[in-house]
Amino acid sequence: MTVNFHETTIGVLALQGDVREHLAALRDCGVRAVPVRRPSELDSVDALVLPGGESTTISRLLETFELLEPIRQRLAAGMPTFGSCAGMILLADRVLDGRLDQRQLGGLDVVVRRNAFGRQVDSFECDLDMAEVAGGPVRAVFIRAPWVESAGADVDVLATVPRRPGAGPAEGRIVAVRQGRVLATAFHPELTGDGRVHRLFCEMVRGGVRPRCAAG
Repeated sequence: MTVNFHETTIGVLALQGDVREHLAALRDCGVRAVPVRRPSELDSVDALVLPGGESTTISRLLETFELLEPIRQRLAAGMPTFGSCAGMILLADRVLDGRLDQRQLGGLDVVVRRNAFGRQVDSFECDLDMAEVAGGPVRAVFIRAPWVESAGADVDVLATVPRRPGAGPAEGRIVAVRQGRVLATAFHPELTGDGRVHRLFCEMVRGGVRPRCAAG
């Protein structure tokens, strides 16, 4: 079932990654979803999704497109934000094994290990029990994914990797978190056709929409 969010507009950062998939999942939730590539487009949205991709490339593109500081300012002002995979890395306050030229948006009091699950060939899928998501396990697709090494006291852990054959050092690692209006997953919910994670984010947005910037 879709939910009518009326004039709520959620942007998807459209510099790299699964932009179309996130836009489609959000629209299925009943919100207006638009790509964001410019500061003026950021000004017009109530919330933002940071898709997967390559976190260092995205951070450089954020500077090139003059979006790094505007997004930081909106995050600090309470804009609801959801990051998947690389988006989780960008939202983390601290990153292990990151590059020196990588820039963080911040917003999550977590330490994230970049590419924790290994190379592309080490990507995998599994079912996760995810807090705040009803209806049974969530199918999680991990592609060169990070995980959360540690989380601050104000961070809610929503999901960890379960005990499973071959899980190895990933077993028990934190892969979904929420801190206030910021949600992040190490996996790609936009790739499975299961819209429950996006619906959770839309409910977060509905409960915390703030006035847009003047350009909106």
